[in-house]
Amino acid sequence: MTASFFEETGIRISPSLMCADQANLAGEVENLEAIGADMIHLDIMDAHFAPNMPMGLGALSDLRGRTSLPFDVHLMVEDNDWFISQLAEIGVQQVAVHAESARHLDRTLGLIRDTGSLAGVALNPATPLDILEHVLGRLDFVLLMTVNPGFAGQKLVPSAFEKIAACRDFLAARDAVVPVSVDGNVSFENIPPMVGAGAGILVAGTSSIYNSGGDIDENRQKTVAAIAEGVALAAEGAGDS
Repeated sequence: MTASFFEETGIRISPSLMCADQANLAGEVENLEAIGADMIHLDIMDAHFAPNMPMGLGALSDLRGRTSLPFDVHLMVEDNDWFISQLAEIGVQQVAVHAESARHLDRTLGLIRDTGSLAGVALNPATPLDILEHVLGRLDFVLLMTVNPGFAGQKLVPSAFEKIAACRDFLAARDAVVPVSVDGNVSFENIPPMVGAGAGILVAGTSSIYNSGGDIDENRQKTVAAIAEGVALAAEGAGDS
């Protein structure tokens, strides 16, 4: 059996099912199990907060019985609390809500934890890290958007690497042992500097695991190689500090 990405590299991979063949999601999940994906990233949008609606709760419910892989849900919605209650019935392992849409962020993170899931805060590219200051005690992970939310295949925002590093330093300065997940153009080229800057979870999509230039096994090998390069960069940076 193929080792998980975390076992092999120390970095978790969460392939985005939004980028998979939507007519064959059950088969796509089997492929992700076969390559050792650590979890499955599921984007839930309401066409209001993010201008898209790629997947519904019914699909999540149907897929839940098809795999034992953890579900990593990214809510891009206006009514977070209602969706959290629905996800609790389906059974998901972690949920990220956007700070920009959460009216009562502390309460919403507590609600996620009360359902038994890990709680994360997602930040759009222009949202400052300071918004995390008073919810660190509720946080299990941070999700940094390195593109603006809504669509796959976008270009990386210019501030991406700087913000990943800044988030790593922000958390370390507060003794918060919280992994940084990154979502948006997590490509073979961008993975090394992302990991080097402090990313611990990579939401992999059309520019890596689902890259059209190779099959899923080839893309796995390239992703592992890119992560290894990033781990070496991180080690070099730690040695220089």
